[in-house]
Amino acid sequence: MNAIAHSFDRRTFLAGIAATSALAGVPVRAATAAKPSALATLLDMFADELLTLSPEQATGLGLDAGVRAGLKSTLSDLSPAGVERWTAKVTSIKQRLGALDPASLSPAERIRYDTVAYSAERGLEGAKFSYGGGAAAGFGGGTGPYVVSQQSGVVSGVPEFLNSQHSINTKADAEAYLARMSGFARQIDQEAAQITADAGKGIVPPNFIATNALGQLKGYRATEAGRQGLVSSLVTRTSKAGIAGEWGSRATRLIEAEIYPALDRQIAAFAAATANAGDNGSVSRLPDGEAYYRWALRLGTTTTKEPAEIHATGLEQNREILGRMDALLKSQGLTQGSVGERVTALNRDPRFLYPDTDDGRAALIADIDGRIKAIRPLLPKLSHMGLKADVVVKRVPVDIQDGAALGYMNFASLDGSRPAIYYVNLKSTSLWPKYQLASLSAHEAIPGHAWQGAFLAEKHAEIPLIASMVGFNAFVEGWALYAEQLVDEFGIYANDPFSQLGYLQAQQFRACRLVVDTGLHAMGWSRDCAVQFLTSQTGKGVEAMTSEIDRYCASPGQACGYKIGHNEILRLRAKATLALGSKFDLAAFNDVVVQTGGVPLAILEMVVDAHIAKRSA
Repeated sequence: MNAIAHSFDRRTFLAGIAATSALAGVPVRAATAAKPSALATLLDMFADELLTLSPEQATGLGLDAGVRAGLKSTLSDLSPAGVERWTAKVTSIKQRLGALDPASLSPAERIRYDTVAYSAERGLEGAKFSYGGGAAAGFGGGTGPYVVSQQSGVVSGVPEFLNSQHSINTKADAEAYLARMSGFARQIDQEAAQITADAGKGIVPPNFIATNALGQLKGYRATEAGRQGLVSSLVTRTSKAGIAGEWGSRATRLIEAEIYPALDRQIAAFAAATANAGDNGSVSRLPDGEAYYRWALRLGTTTTKEPAEIHATGLEQNREILGRMDALLKSQGLTQGSVGERVTALNRDPRFLYPDTDDGRAALIADIDGRIKAIRPLLPKLSHMGLKADVVVKRVPVDIQDGAALGYMNFASLDGSRPAIYYVNLKSTSLWPKYQLASLSAHEAIPGHAWQGAFLAEKHAEIPLIASMVGFNAFVEGWALYAEQLVDEFGIYANDPFSQLGYLQAQQFRACRLVVDTGLHAMGWSRDCAVQFLTSQTGKGVEAMTSEIDRYCASPGQACGYKIGHNEILRLRAKATLALGSKFDLAAFNDVVVQTGGVPLAILEMVVDAHIAKRSA
């Protein structure tokens, strides 16, 4: 039996609903009285302990001040000892949760209990592998079998983190930034040691990932120290804040004396480790690779679905969406060739392309802002919460764009000091034809990621801190895909058929991800086969789809969370609609989903069942 099987006892959970007056209490802190409950105290303790292990998360949440101010000068320990501390901590969390009687908890507390227990269980499963994120992965870390890839590693992450999330308002903040620069050098060396150790066990990325990643490392190293963004960010922001000091020269010396020597060592270690890398991108070739992929799928989808089932679901839904796209294309007079071929032609149509220039990129970002503004009037129909959901659109930094996703979101800080940041990859403006921007903005901004994250930020005083720290890929990405559908259902594309086509293509693309991710890691597909499938089916460009496939090779299972999560939210909505009839309220359903803060899909069904029970009473 699953070690936390009791956490999914549906009868016990639903029986408790009769004793509570409103499931709206699910996101609220377990106890609002002067004395918090035992679980609330425990969850707050867990949050503090996990923030100590992940100072970057404390900064990202805006929680690196006051009693936690010391965290602002540090970065995570990536050494084997640091990994062991994570395993010990997650083991302790599971044990301390196990000391509580779940039957004694309120329905609201039970949601939190089950969610944290689930994270601990998945993390400890991951710790059994000698690669791939370990116990930390269960608490939102995701999967990644390789220490450094085209999209992972501290060189691709820390400089942007320091620039966009490490605030500088005082001299102490600037000193903390410099301390973190030294910590950055330490992390580079820790990664280098792990790269060498992993290579000895046959854990190396395929050659196409290695070549890209090595090029990024060398490109970063080739920049003159004084011209690095690490320096300019510190100089610009201290100057703006009126903080006197030799910040530029000190930062430059740190790069020359600590960061670049460490980077030279990492480049040498990575080049040696990957010198004979092959072209097989499947994790099945790694030690315990098949078991690792099943764990990665479970982490990415929060289900126990088999690879073959997920693969078949992707093929079926791809066929269904292609039929809808075909009808829409024909209504616009586009009848010749396959759907993929007709979409490919649209992607080359000058009507839908921005100039591949700085002015073109600025126009693209301005149009995204316009799309977000066009969606905002719909929000009162989609939710009763009245969230502000502020969001800023930025270009993915040039020095990491080669390996970055095409678009992604950083949630807003809990202290209100930083809005959500919606990044769009503008390596080439051809990556984003105009008709695709509306669905992208619904996904990344509102009512997608930025709106879902806004609940955590704007209502943070009402929910346990740990709810903002534990992430579930299938919930987060499933909600964002559902958000794309919501704006379609409310007529945002009524007079814009090509943007509706962009929405359908985005949905179809996520269905195809189910096919290629499982194809790559469980069914023997080659990289070329996966790229060919995506390009032929979706009509997207070879360069963009090659980047996507490389992403799935570096993060197995993650790409499956989008459509699996979306499918489940739609299934639960249909269930609630049928059960409630005239009592069904779409905005209330949406709020119930988002107010969980993010949970595994099995727990989400419990929440929706409780919502049905409450509204039926």
